Amino acid sequence: MARRSKGLQFYKKRKRISVGLIKEIANWVFLGALAVLLAFVFVYSVGIKTSVIGVSMEPCLYNGQSVLINKVIYSITEPKRGDVVVFLPNGNENSHLYIKRVIGLPGEKVTIQDGRILIDGYFYEEDEHFDTIEDGGIAEATVLLGEDEYFVLGDNRNNSEDSRSANIGPVHIDMIIGKAWFHMASEEEPMGPIK
Repeated sequence: MARRSKGLQFYKKRKRISVGLIKEIANWVFLGALAVLLAFVFVYSVGIKTSVIGVSMEPCLYNGQSVLINKVIYSITEPKRGDVVVFLPNGNENSHLYIKRVIGLPGEKVTIQDGRILIDGYFYEEDEHFDTIEDGGIAEATVLLGEDEYFVLGDNRNNSEDSRSANIGPVHIDMIIGKAWFHMASEEEPMGPIK
């Protein structure tokens, strides 16, 4: 006797998760976790975080803004003119970290005359957003930078304690902690590199 068909029948096909798919998902999860771990280790071994104290670096950096410091860069290369460096004034471990811009390099003569900076007798060309300097401090008489010494200024030239001040003066390379690398997000602008 022939079996009679009762119409169309649908079978639910069970979905199978293959071993290959599980391995691939596990591999992506592992690689993602590894990337996050490596980024964390890199940032915390190469950089440290500090906060800006005062208004001396405005408009580049603002009071209270967090800054990530690359503390390894100057063991590979030397500070360049225009770099924003973080240092301990006179190597004083009890002082807060200062953040300033490198203007004069080792062996150069820095003078501030008529509100402008001269390096080795030539006017230093700057962006127009820097104010004319009202007080040249010790740089009104020429400052000869020694080997491994840097002349640093705050971007807010008339409201900054920097290399013009006798109690700070030229900054020796041994006092420099590192280069200000990134500023953290603030109300004024998002996180980004320091220029």
